[in-house]
Amino acid sequence: MADASHLVHGMGLALEAPTWPAITAAEAEATLTRFPAAGRLERLRWHSPRPFSAATLLQTDCGEFLLKRHHHLLRTPAGLAEEHAFIAHLYARDVPVPEIMAASGGVSAVRDGDWSYELHRRSAGLDLYRDRASWTPFLSHDHAHAAGAALARMHYAARDFDAPARPPRPLVASFTILPEADPLVAAEAFVTARPALQSFLAERPWRQELARLFDALGRELPERLAAQPSLWTHNDWHPSNLLWDRDREVRTIIDFGLATRTCALHDLAIAIERTAVPWLQLDPCADGMIADPSAALALLAGYQTELPLSRADIDTIVRLVPLVHVEFALSEVDYFAGLLDEPDHAALAWDGYLIGHAEWFLSLPGREFLRLLDGVAAS
Repeated sequence: MADASHLVHGMGLALEAPTWPAITAAEAEATLTRFPAAGRLERLRWHSPRPFSAATLLQTDCGEFLLKRHHHLLRTPAGLAEEHAFIAHLYARDVPVPEIMAASGGVSAVRDGDWSYELHRRSAGLDLYRDRASWTPFLSHDHAHAAGAALARMHYAARDFDAPARPPRPLVASFTILPEADPLVAAEAFVTARPALQSFLAERPWRQELARLFDALGRELPERLAAQPSLWTHNDWHPSNLLWDRDREVRTIIDFGLATRTCALHDLAIAIERTAVPWLQLDPCADGMIADPSAALALLAGYQTELPLSRADIDTIVRLVPLVHVEFALSEVDYFAGLLDEPDHAALAWDGYLIGHAEWFLSLPGREFLRLLDGVAAS
């Protein structure tokens, strides 16, 4: 039976009924039999409020584990194995990441009907942000600095991970539009490959909207990005995907669901875009500086304690931040318009997330944010 009290983060600040029902004790007990080292279920301790999958922290006679369930149209066991291979690579290089439990036969995920399951041993660290919506700011600039340093260490460890980019999958990051010489042509290919997205956009002047944003915000980006070293990256770097110790340092990096091959500056721009601007609280009519450029600068300063950034790197990050969300936003529109058949949420993802976020950087506060980021980061 579904837990009627379980709510998840929605498109705004309010909690909502979940698209994907909470994992039940009976379901968890049956799934654990397929992971030999997990032991027998004793109780469920907590249900995650993340909206795109279902997850529960559970106790067994062998310890605590996080069980995650995905609809198979979002993640198959083969798709999960792609991100698990990256996690295993980082784990072998002493990057603090979750321990993925092996299922029978040595695979890292299993399928049961419409569902795909993965199991992680509970990771070390304090989950200080677990009740906060994703893509909300750091609690302190110390956290931002520590997160930047941890991101650099992860990038260094990822340099010899040679897997290709993941094939097109719903709600996975990609790097196929902004690095192209003609990003609008690349965007058309992205849309054409996704019939639900193409159908949703058919009555909208989406080409003109994207062309306007690329022209206003994306000049020189293709050649800059095409010259960047290719790298597997996290692509969802925000504080609720990090666990912390009591000294405000990152203890574990979690949730690699969007990971694929992009470049380090793309990952840094995502981290800034998702943490330095409070999108869920932003008043589009406000003239004041609601965003926090100091948090972005702290993140970049932390990064540079581990890996240097050149003047050209900073220039590229500043140019990339206003558009770095575009490909994932398109994937999110596709998710709502296709798999969920929720055109209202698809419209919010397009109008509010994709277009609205980019347009904010054309406003006076947005331009001031970029000016401060560029000026202080370069000093």
